[in-house]
Amino acid sequence: GSLDCPNLEFGYGDADGHGAELSELYSYTEEPEFGTNRRCFEEDFHTQVRGRRWLELDRAQQKAYVMHLLDGLEVVNRDKRLKVARAILYLAQGVFGDCDNEGDVLHWSRHNSFLLYQLGTFTAFLELLNMEIDNSQACSSALRKPAISLADSTELRVLLSVMYLMVENIRVEQESDPPEWKTCRETFRMELGFPVRTEEPFALLLFTMVTKFCSGHAPHFPMKKVLLLLWKVLLFTLGGFEALQAMKVRKREELGLPPLPEDSIQVMRSMRAASPPTYCIELVEQQQQKRGHRSRRPLMKQDSLDIYNERDPFKNDEAGIDEEESDDVDSGIEGELDLMERDAIIPAVPAQRAPIERVSFPKGLPWAPKMEVTGITSPALYLPSVLPSRDTETLIGLPRPIHESVKTLKQVRHRAVRSVRVKQPRKPWGGEEEVQETPCEILYRAMLYNLPQYMIALLKILLAAAPTSKAKTDSINILADVLPEEMPITVLQSMKLGIDVNRHKEIIVKSISALLLLLLKHLKLNHIYQFEYVSQHLVFANCIPLILKFFNQNIMSYITAKNSISVLDYPHCTVHDLPELTAESLEAGDNNQFCWRNLFSCINLLRILNKLTKWKHSRTMMLVVFKSAPILKRALKVKQAMMQLYVLKLLKIQTKYLGRQWRKSNMKTMSAIYQKVRHRMNDDWAYGNDIDARPWDFQSEECTLRANIEAFNSRRYDKPQDSEFAPVDNCLQSVLGQRLELPEDFHCSYELWLEREVFSQPIRWEELLHYQ
Repeated sequence: GSLDCPNLEFGYGDADGHGAELSELYSYTEEPEFGTNRRCFEEDFHTQVRGRRWLELDRAQQKAYVMHLLDGLEVVNRDKRLKVARAILYLAQGVFGDCDNEGDVLHWSRHNSFLLYQLGTFTAFLELLNMEIDNSQACSSALRKPAISLADSTELRVLLSVMYLMVENIRVEQESDPPEWKTCRETFRMELGFPVRTEEPFALLLFTMVTKFCSGHAPHFPMKKVLLLLWKVLLFTLGGFEALQAMKVRKREELGLPPLPEDSIQVMRSMRAASPPTYCIELVEQQQQKRGHRSRRPLMKQDSLDIYNERDPFKNDEAGIDEEESDDVDSGIEGELDLMERDAIIPAVPAQRAPIERVSFPKGLPWAPKMEVTGITSPALYLPSVLPSRDTETLIGLPRPIHESVKTLKQVRHRAVRSVRVKQPRKPWGGEEEVQETPCEILYRAMLYNLPQYMIALLKILLAAAPTSKAKTDSINILADVLPEEMPITVLQSMKLGIDVNRHKEIIVKSISALLLLLLKHLKLNHIYQFEYVSQHLVFANCIPLILKFFNQNIMSYITAKNSISVLDYPHCTVHDLPELTAESLEAGDNNQFCWRNLFSCINLLRILNKLTKWKHSRTMMLVVFKSAPILKRALKVKQAMMQLYVLKLLKIQTKYLGRQWRKSNMKTMSAIYQKVRHRMNDDWAYGNDIDARPWDFQSEECTLRANIEAFNSRRYDKPQDSEFAPVDNCLQSVLGQRLELPEDFHCSYELWLEREVFSQPIRWEELLHYQ
């Protein structure tokens, strides 16, 4: 799979292009419903506005018609409500019947989404969604069916599609947006993140739908649409990667910490992928082995190798990382390629043009080195009798090399926000902490008590959608919203459905990986213990082996998969006549170099795995125990800098536990780690000298962390009950003078209650003697 892998020109971001994100909302089996939505709209529209098109109406007329549709949502008849909801969905889809090209469809989809929101459509659909979630008749009907199909989730799919289109269209900013749209966007973000009418944010309702689906009580829920909407709601309310970076900078300023040395994603975008040794060389070596002879390679001086590496225009600046698949083979010097063999295969560079002019190599390492703050940084270690033990500034009398060392140390030492947050003083006597009401804080508080169930449910769906998972009878069915009522008859229909099912699973993996990463990053910035709580439940739910299971496949085949039919994608299918599909056209797929969503999913899963295992020896040992090194090494064949970086980070943290033999036979990987991953001055990852890996330490590490998390949650979110330090009011007048909230019917029945409970009960004075 790696012999013909080119450099992948992949732009990592919050999401794919606007049109691609909208097209992934629909399955190919839903394609006939575009015409149904259009008919429902036009049948009603032509009775209200005769001889006019939607695009010809002015804003007041458009508002009047939308208000007419919203009135139609309040009828009792279920079928009539569905027709009106379909008409609104057609508006949100961009009235494609009146458009000539895809750009017009996307333009009118955005225009209509803002119009629908301003008239209260989202709130109306939220009420309908709550009704459908609580529809016990639909749930029991789906439970009785042997096979659930697209028809069982019709109402839910229409409602979720309208809400998704509104969230995605309003979320995406464009320079040409009028000022009222910008105001509308902020209002919508506040409405989703800071609930006023309800006690819970909208994302919590979607999390509840996920757990209800995984518990088996609602197998007809369209999970792909729910997960896509949940991801986009979190992206909208919490903020994407750029917003997160700005929040980090602001938070460090508030805590008095020095600014960040760089933006991680920006640095990774400028990095180049590391290349394995030239592939034709591997083929020549294989042929030589077949002939039964192999030339001995003379040893070369290191300086001549360095000169060659600088002048070779066909070689990347990073070291090759195509190690042998077997971890037990000791390649040593034999794994290197000498200058003579390279000269025989790589074409010579013309003498009149210097190679150094054609290729410019970046100087230095891509990252600023860091060092975690420790007690060793105190100069008082050198003059203990003169300086106090806590003095970290005075350098009087120390030799010049010590001055230089301290200066360098201050440049690389790093204090994270998490370390400051953990050490912040708490208020005495059980006082409440000052908590800033951010969307992240509100969401965590709402999720707190059911958070383990949410994480388990997400990982269950991720397992069912993984390409390496085998179909089991007890696994959950995630294909309820992609399978048609009538199963395919012809081979062509079967091929189309197979592509649709694979695409459906890929989109589910993409949405779950993106929302989990987003949640972890925002919680880590909000408070480290919130992040650790979610991380620990992910680890307890076997997230680490699940991600490794996901990567234990031909990852190049997954990234270059062609599970898409471009002529059926929205909005192309709405404005162009559908050509006759053939087996050849289905197998061809698109012309893209790779599948954007699959590469996005892989990077997200690697980032999640990094976040779960970073600085955790127990979880690092899980990577070792599950033999992740060969799995991760195979992923290095994907020539994309960002993905390679996160793979190398995962290899770096477990290098000291893999043994000397592994390090000796994987020196190219070690070189790549040195060149690409940030250096930490006090981390001896390459040597394994200080292995404090004791099995009993791991258990105590997790237990200590869990105790701190529970203390944090209890201190901040549990209501104090019968606290030992709670003040007691002993004044009879103030106690009797308190105003209590009484039920509405109290004033009507309090006389009867007094007669029955007080006046008619005899007073037993002798019982007071027992309490003396």
